[in-house]
Amino acid sequence: MAPLSFRFEAFKFDEICQTVALTLCPLIGKYDGIEPLCYARNVEFAGMLIFQPATLMIDLVTIGMTAVMIYHVKTKYTAVGRKEITMFFQLYLVTMLLEMLLVSNIIPSSSSLYPFFTSAHLGLGSATFWCLLLNGFVGFQFAEDGTPISLWSIRITSFTVFLIVGFVGMATFNNIGPFNYTYPIGLWVIYFIFNGACILIYLAAQLFLVSYTLDDRWPLGDITFGVLFFFTGQVIMFIFSIPLCDHMKHYLDGLFFGTTFNLLAVMMVYKYWDSITKEDLEFSIDTKHQEWQNLLVHDDTYDNEKKRIMTMPFD
Repeated sequence: MAPLSFRFEAFKFDEICQTVALTLCPLIGKYDGIEPLCYARNVEFAGMLIFQPATLMIDLVTIGMTAVMIYHVKTKYTAVGRKEITMFFQLYLVTMLLEMLLVSNIIPSSSSLYPFFTSAHLGLGSATFWCLLLNGFVGFQFAEDGTPISLWSIRITSFTVFLIVGFVGMATFNNIGPFNYTYPIGLWVIYFIFNGACILIYLAAQLFLVSYTLDDRWPLGDITFGVLFFFTGQVIMFIFSIPLCDHMKHYLDGLFFGTTFNLLAVMMVYKYWDSITKEDLEFSIDTKHQEWQNLLVHDDTYDNEKKRIMTMPFD
């Protein structure tokens, strides 16, 4: 098993990209990018070389699970913050879809479109973290959930974050102005400081919300598991990827485990939101319940009509 030799360098992706194959790694550091020292083996499918096949599979699972979570959120018709949290899961789904295309070489790094899609992927990732941060304040009801001011404030600011990060990405990849792919300081600050700050502020807001406004403390368990899953995924991906890749004979690497644990963390976000929101059953719409009610009404009508006919006098 390969020895652990990870070194973290501030404002540089060199050591990180030598450890794990991030989508931006082929575009920074050097003119031809930075390759990881150990990565999952490729497979050929239908004449196409597929990178990271195991990660591709878990990406498909992630997209499917996220779609299921979106469906279940939408069925809680009267839950607080339903539309707001749906936007977070939608952004996460699109981000993972784009990441799947980039990581698996469906969009090859040699393509002239790769920098555009990578910039969009980075922008979507930061917009997802920003959307999660704003969702953390929905429960405080600074603006009533589901109203235009609540929804459009999230949409507009998330789109703004997407544009800014996307621009920084394109400027860095093309050495525009002060941005340089050799020293991608702007992307590093966004990737670690901005995204990390969004998570920390969201967690602080939720801890305050549960501790001071809710009687139930069980949601703290969901938060704890979510943090553990996310932290574990980051540690495995950025620190233990090379030893794991070597031990797994190049079938798996840290990217697979990072994606898996990130999915588990997002699932805990859903579980946490579900545990702190109560649906008003008086105004909720239950299709199956309505169908049963219609059947019962039909049966009652049929029975009443039958009794009326049987009691009619015969001439």
